[in-house]
Order: sequence, then structure tokens, then C-alpha cells
Amino acid sequence: MKKLVIFDLDGTLLDTIGDLAAATNYALSQYDFPQHEEQAYRFFVGNGINKLIERALPEDKRTADIISMVKHEFMKYYQVHGEEATRPYPGTVELLHRLAAEGKQLAVASNKFHEGTVALVKHYFPDIDFVSVLGQREGIPVKPSPVIVDEIRAAARVTREETLYIGDSGVDAATALNAGVDFIGVLWGFRPQSELEAAGATRFIASAEEDIF
Repeated sequence: MKKLVIFDLDGTLLDTIGDLAAATNYALSQYDFPQHEEQAYRFFVGNGINKLIERALPEDKRTADIISMVKHEFMKYYQVHGEEATRPYPGTVELLHRLAAEGKQLAVASNKFHEGTVALVKHYFPDIDFVSVLGQREGIPVKPSPVIVDEIRAAARVTREETLYIGDSGVDAATALNAGVDFIGVLWGFRPQSELEAAGATRFIASAEEDIF
């Protein structure tokens, strides 16, 4: 029986793509780099903020110094405007409440920077008592490393067999595989089903109202 359900954040619980695109485009504009359509950002996100900035930059500008400068502008903008277009996906709030009522422990594992992850979860899901909410932290490998899942499992004191991971991308599917836990891919997020399948996902849900057990 599953005792712990771990959720990815961006593209799974929250539709954040509008704010992520706006913040990145703002940061790029500060250095006169080309900006991108919002839909392009669906394939830029998922591997942490450094990789987001790298993918958004022109190929000949992807140096550590430039990434750092653009990231600085991104952070300044996102910390002020990061909740303007972001919304929970339909049914996700109700799903969390339903799982909590069933006695499941709940957690969030994100590649978004840790402070932003904690702030968004607190803002959009204030009534949910998460056992752990973790984002990208300095010195900790990002997903698909299993480290974040292992850390959450330790906090929840559950086994791999008692853990379910839910996400929207190939990174999430690979994270679950690497961590040795069951996975469900959501089809309302940023990435197509084909990407999830290529990463090993075999079970999917198209809406948050579907039964996950």
C-alpha cells in the first residue's frame, strides 16, 4: 500500500509556464538577447534554473558568466512577479485534499530553486500539510538524480514500495526509475506523453479526478 505520494511542481501541480517565460524573457531582454514564445519554454524547463537559462540563450552565448548574469536578472524579476500568471491545474487542490483525507503523506520534489518552490507551495496550497517540500539546493544533485526522493522518503519513514511519484516530464519518469519507486505521468503538463514513455513511464492520468491507486 502506498503511504507517500511525491509530486513534481511545475507542470504537475502548478501551471507556471507563463511566469517562467515572462521572467526569462525579461532577463534576456536586459542583455539584448532574443526572446522566445511562451510555448517554447515548455521544453526549456524541467532541469533547473541554470539549464533553463542555458537553453534560452543563443548557442554561442552559453558561458558560465553569461548564464550567471541572466540568472541574476531572472531571480530579481521572478521573486516579484512569479505568481501573476501561475495557477493550480484543475483538480489538483482537490486531489491533494483527497489524498490527505485518506491518510497519505504528501511531498513536493522540484528542480525549481528551493525558495521559489517553498513560496509557491505555501501560497497555492496553504491548507495542505506536506511532510517535505524540496526544490533545487546548492550542492544537491537535481532530478533525475534520486537524491531528492530518497531524502523525502527518509523524512516520511517509508520504503520505496510505499512511495508513488507523480510528474509530467521525462525527467520525472527517470527520477522515479532511478529512485526505485512507482511513477504516474500526468498528461496535462508541459511535456508530451511520448517523452514520458521514452523515459520508461507506463502509467498515465489525463485529469486530477482520476483514481491513482
